[in-house]
Amino acid sequence: MSFSSRTGTHETSRTSGLAIAGLVCGIVGLFFLPIILGPLAVVFGAVALRQTGSMMAKWDIGLGIVDIVLMVVMFVVAANNGGSLTWHIG
Repeated sequence: MSFSSRTGTHETSRTSGLAIAGLVCGIVGLFFLPIILGPLAVVFGAVALRQTGSMMAKWDIGLGIVDIVLMVVMFVVAANNGGSLTWHIG
């Protein structure tokens, strides 16, 4: 007869759901709706950073800031082109 005990230490994951949500918002915000998803990524990342201090939360904040900066650049380019954003290749 063998017995197994659970006296060992249990290691918990320090990644929160908010950090994952912020990472998804930051990545998707690079391609779609950066005006909404960029600030959401920053907020989710800041809350997750405060709760866990994980590296993923820092990436969330960084990606959110990149989304916001790209959005501002697109607005400036569109404003300088008479309100339209067109690309001419070739």
